[in-house]
Amino acid sequence: MKKSTQLQRLLRSGNTEFLMESHNGLSARIAEEAGFAGVWASGLSMSAALGVRDSNEASWTQVLEVVEFMSDAIKIPILLDADTGYGNFNNVRRLVHKLEQRGVAGMCIEDKLFPKTNSFINGEQQPLAEVDEFVGKIKAAKDSQEDGDFVVVARTEALIAGWGMEETLRRAEAYHAAGADALLIHSKISTADEVLEFMHRWRDTCPVVIVPTMYYATPTSVFEEVGISVVIWANHMMRSCITAMQRSAAQIYRERSLVNVEQQIAAVQEVFRLQNAGELSMAEKIYLPQSASLSPTQM
Repeated sequence: MKKSTQLQRLLRSGNTEFLMESHNGLSARIAEEAGFAGVWASGLSMSAALGVRDSNEASWTQVLEVVEFMSDAIKIPILLDADTGYGNFNNVRRLVHKLEQRGVAGMCIEDKLFPKTNSFINGEQQPLAEVDEFVGKIKAAKDSQEDGDFVVVARTEALIAGWGMEETLRRAEAYHAAGADALLIHSKISTADEVLEFMHRWRDTCPVVIVPTMYYATPTSVFEEVGISVVIWANHMMRSCITAMQRSAAQIYRERSLVNVEQQIAAVQEVFRLQNAGELSMAEKIYLPQSASLSPTQM
């Protein structure tokens, strides 16, 4: 089954589904092995892995290269956090073509201005795109796709920017009418109140995606009860690996030894397994001549 079809089915399964953040091929494979049915290619996490800010400092082609490695590494679908679409409607059209070429199942674009700033950094001071402009991006994306199942998720930042529920609903209705396959409703308060109010008023018009980073203490059953389609665990692979790397680096520096670290980290053989090194060894037996290790004078 195509990855895009898998993602469409997740959106419309009738159950609450879950995507795990990934930021490179290795983390994508770990998410897949953990049992997740799809991954969220996080803009924040990919930027962090590249050592830059989540402000479009990594170009869209650099993001595309990372996502291509992720797509090659796994059989489950990827939903790309595509920020604002990296420009205007024309940039969005080209992005859709390039993602489809790489087997990426869908993208999420948000109604902020390029270059974007992370939602949790002075969110109230961040301007939003005009509704008509963002509607044009959604239409351009849907008109450009060649794969009928390619997913376009429209993300509104109206609650993050402090524009209130009425404006959020107005934008949601416009984005849905423009052809978005789903809506991502983002909130930064510590409870799910805003999201729950939105769901009550939205009344299952189309699939809704949420990112409960700030209201993480809300039981998952609450999301299920109100009909949330997809929950994104948005940055936890990156944050957990930062903690682990900081701990190991500090301990090795402090002790000037690997003795007390070696048993706490993954074995090198586990790295090889995740890289699928065994497949290469088998392929070498099939495709390399048995005398490949002999020098010309020995043959």
